[in-house]
Amino acid sequence: MSAALLDDKALERATMRAVSWRLMPFLILAYLLCYIDRVNVGFASLQMNKAVGIDPKTYGLGAGIFFIGYFILEVPSNLGLERFGARKWIARIMLTWGLVSGAFALIGGPTSFLVLRFLLGAAEAGFFPGVILYLTYWFPAVYRAKIVGIFMVAIPVAGLIGSPISGAILGMDGIMGLGGWQWIFILEALPTLLLGVASFYWLTDRPENAPWLPREQQQWLIARLAAENRRVTKVAHQSIWKVMTNKYVLIMALVYAGAAGASTALALFMPQLVKSFGLTNFETGLVNAIPFGIAAVWMILWGRNSDKTGERVWHNALPLAWMALAMVAMFFFIKNLWVLIPLLTLVAAGTYASKGPFWALSSEWLGATTAAAGLAQINALGNLSGFFFNYMIGWIKDETGSFPLAIMPIALVATIGTICVLTIGRNQPRTVAVSASAAG
Repeated sequence: MSAALLDDKALERATMRAVSWRLMPFLILAYLLCYIDRVNVGFASLQMNKAVGIDPKTYGLGAGIFFIGYFILEVPSNLGLERFGARKWIARIMLTWGLVSGAFALIGGPTSFLVLRFLLGAAEAGFFPGVILYLTYWFPAVYRAKIVGIFMVAIPVAGLIGSPISGAILGMDGIMGLGGWQWIFILEALPTLLLGVASFYWLTDRPENAPWLPREQQQWLIARLAAENRRVTKVAHQSIWKVMTNKYVLIMALVYAGAAGASTALALFMPQLVKSFGLTNFETGLVNAIPFGIAAVWMILWGRNSDKTGERVWHNALPLAWMALAMVAMFFFIKNLWVLIPLLTLVAAGTYASKGPFWALSSEWLGATTAAAGLAQINALGNLSGFFFNYMIGWIKDETGSFPLAIMPIALVATIGTICVLTIGRNQPRTVAVSASAAG
């Protein structure tokens, strides 16, 4: 191997190490807080629903209505990030959702609950697809499944650490005349507001604006990304409307719907399911954390293997398949906590393991000029399923008393998504594997 090639490899490793350590810890922490603030209503509901008169159907509607506000503003928000820059836009998003999340402590009944859930979705819109777009400004394709997987590990980690913390905060019931559920919203909104201010000073919009990156590394990264942006993609330069209605974008949104639906269902309904076995609030938090902890590790390993092999399609399909099978198996073990927790772990591992390869595949199919609208549309439509799924879970569970029956729509969509990604991706070349080989 020539000295020049060795030098180039060393330069690549040094560059990506510098970029990763600068950006990823901050973004992971931001997404961790984002997800905690989105789903902490799941633990708050253990006290809140009774305190302010929220029935299961209304709770399911509120859990889902979040995604209506999210859907409406998702694409405009992502286009705003591209126009104004990640530093300003991500800070704006975090400050807005932090304020709305804290306002949940003021809920006085079903109406204010529904209004604030809608506003929280509108405030958070654009954060996730904005970060996925932002990562394409900094990381070549060969790194993206692993990097997205590392970023999205914040979701199961939010369940891992957020569950016992929220369970413990419920024990503050009565302090200063506030309910434990109110303290959850107040205390968990404060870090978001602080980090939102910090993002003004820490984030950098693009490599060419990075004074913390040595000039040689800066030039290498700019050249590498520019070369990738010239490649042929499945979704080439088109108008925003054509991108949003492109068949690949719409199909990938359907594929994502199953994983997104399972993710929100776990966060918003699993505490109630675990609590039903007679555990205390704190014990519920500890048990609830188990599936998320295991899923967090598996998510990173699965994304790393996808990058190593260059394979994206089966790394999308297999987690969706085992997730659907685990949901069906719950019919037979819903009253056995010791079997139910491993099944919930399989569901969590499935929904989270698929995410890194999914977003890597999606960003590879979208060209540089279509990524902002395309990624936002996939995320918006995929997460819109959360509205229907969460409302249906609340409604079916209220009518039948069966949690396994309530999640069957998610299992069905996950199965359809498995078939879809295998069908449209059957001729997907392992271009990333070739790139990885070249990069060493």
